[in-house]
Amino acid sequence: MIGTLNQIAWAVQIKSQVDAEFDRVRKVLEHAMTKSPMDIAEIESIIQILEEKRGEVMENERAGYFIHEWQELGNQVSRMVVRDPRYQAIKVSQATRHGLPAAHMDDPDAKTPKQ
Repeated sequence: MIGTLNQIAWAVQIKSQVDAEFDRVRKVLEHAMTKSPMDIAEIESIIQILEEKRGEVMENERAGYFIHEWQELGNQVSRMVVRDPRYQAIKVSQATRHGLPAAHMDDPDAKTPKQ
């Protein structure tokens, strides 16, 4: 990792929290597969998007990146996925298939899966 010793130490802690948040979002998606068997292929595609985003984030070696971009984690991981055009296309396809308006999207700020 690139930075001062203090920055690196701080960034390593943040990076660990970010990785744990990616794991949490993945578990929510995996739980959704058990509740929506018709949507398994789409959810697997969303998990693939999630893992691509994880790779992009975790490969960054600049301590300052984690300190400045990820210190306030919130629901940043979910928002990254939701903003992806592939995710948007999946959600529109699901909404159409289920007869819902296209504006009906999952809440990226939800802490737990919908029941």
